[in-house]
Amino acid sequence: MTRLGDLERAVMDVLWDVVPGTSDGVTVREVADALDGRELAYTTVMTVLDRLAGKGMVQREREGRAWRYRPSASREAHIAQLMLDALDLGGSRDAALVRFARSVTGTEAEVLRAALGNEAGLTGGGSADGGSELTDRLDGPTGRRPAGEAAER
Repeated sequence: MTRLGDLERAVMDVLWDVVPGTSDGVTVREVADALDGRELAYTTVMTVLDRLAGKGMVQREREGRAWRYRPSASREAHIAQLMLDALDLGGSRDAALVRFARSVTGTEAEVLRAALGNEAGLTGGGSADGGSELTDRLDGPTGRRPAGEAAER
C-alpha cells in the first residue's frame, strides 16, 4: 500500500469523515469546500482525487459531467493495512509483533485479545450472522477488510 502525502491524507480525511458507507460519494467541489482552510484550487483537489483513484484509495462514479468520490475502504481498514505493510518491511514479524504487543496500553491489549478471540472462534460474542460487533466496528462503513485481507489473518 502506498503511503499518502499530506494533501492526499487531508482529502482522505474529508472522505472518511463526510461520506457514510451508504453514500453515493461527494464531488470535487464538496471536497474542496470541506478543505476550506487550505485555499486550494479546484483543479488541485481534482488532481489529488484522480491520483487517489489511480492508487485504489477511492472509488469514483460519473454523475453527469462530474465524478462522485467515496473511500474504497474505511480509515480503520487503511490503518490496518499500513500496519501489515510495516510488518513486511523486513526482519522478524514475530519480534515486531511482540514489541508492538508490549507497547500497547491495557485497554488496547484487551481490544486485541477480544479481536483475536473472536477471529479464532474462542469467544461467543458474535452476532446472529456469525460476525462480531468488534469486527463490524473495525471494518468500518464500507464493510470490507483491506485489499487482500482474509478473515483468517
